[in-house]
Amino acid sequence: MPFDDRSSWRDKAMKAFVMKEIGSVGFIEKPVPEPGPADAIVRTTTALICTSDTHTVRGGIGPRENLTLGHEAVGIVHTVGSDVARLRPGDRVLSGAITPDWGDPASQNGFPSQSGGPLGGFKFANSKDGVFAEYFHVNDADANLAVIPDDVADEAAVHCADMLSTGFMGAEKGNIPIGGTVAILAQGPVGLMATAGARLRGAGLIIGVESVAQRQVLARRYGADEVVDFTSVDVVERILELTSGEGVDTAIEALGADITFQTAVKITKPGGTVSVVGYFGDGDFVRIPRVEWGVGMADKTINTGLCPGGRLRMQRLLRLLRAGRVDPTPMTTHTFAFDDMERAFEVSDKKLEDVVKVLIRFE
Repeated sequence: MPFDDRSSWRDKAMKAFVMKEIGSVGFIEKPVPEPGPADAIVRTTTALICTSDTHTVRGGIGPRENLTLGHEAVGIVHTVGSDVARLRPGDRVLSGAITPDWGDPASQNGFPSQSGGPLGGFKFANSKDGVFAEYFHVNDADANLAVIPDDVADEAAVHCADMLSTGFMGAEKGNIPIGGTVAILAQGPVGLMATAGARLRGAGLIIGVESVAQRQVLARRYGADEVVDFTSVDVVERILELTSGEGVDTAIEALGADITFQTAVKITKPGGTVSVVGYFGDGDFVRIPRVEWGVGMADKTINTGLCPGGRLRMQRLLRLLRAGRVDPTPMTTHTFAFDDMERAFEVSDKKLEDVVKVLIRFE
């Protein structure tokens, strides 16, 4: 299929927003990618900036040169490889932030996000160019792209790529019993979706931990019964008070910091689960508080995971949007055109203007 009616220079080149080197970002031109037999090329229409993009620029995955950033996007299928059967040019599609190799042994063993080695399903803006470009490449397209229903807007669907998938994973891996008690530490976009996921999983008491007023409001909107402000009270004491001294069945760490991880262990009751969805971008170690861990014998389970990807996962999340079970769009506080990406990235990176999530429009 030929390129669309954009200017002729884009038949050979495209605009991409890249990490030029650690600490430096900007626009450059790159060739439009070509698909392999099982792949697809997608013309980007809408994307989101993630905090992990800023971790990458600071060196979280090591040095990179002119790496296209971004891993949350929807778009229009531009062209497909010869072996692609489910997709056609013109389809409006959602790609998961994680695009596993589904034939890999890790995938066959039930851990597709780890295909190709630890965190190997994390390809966009890591081992290959990401989605902050006019076109992006998707491997194993039949298994990694989901067609978006006509009645689901791009602005909602794009949140499924990472925020819903990761946040809900926190609830899923938290082993939440129906009517159980849950605390979600940090109410950024992932924590907010973990809160929504806890409600969907049937939690009876949901406690959000957050200091920012706007995020406290969103936490209650997504299902938090109580919000604990760590700047004004002792989080451990308050959560033990709310749970009659028992602690919670499930603590979800959604920040990626040593202090919140330790707090999660402390507030989890014996036999409970600590579910980690935070990105630990700094330091060499995280610590487990020895006594609250029952000196190793408190039957506290620590589960971790990388954002689940794949067509089936994306289809399920889109189904929740269609059914009105969750609406992620209130998390979008800022919208920029792709040409204004440098300012958009600054707002997201420096947490300016009470930002929660920044959406990028490409057309």
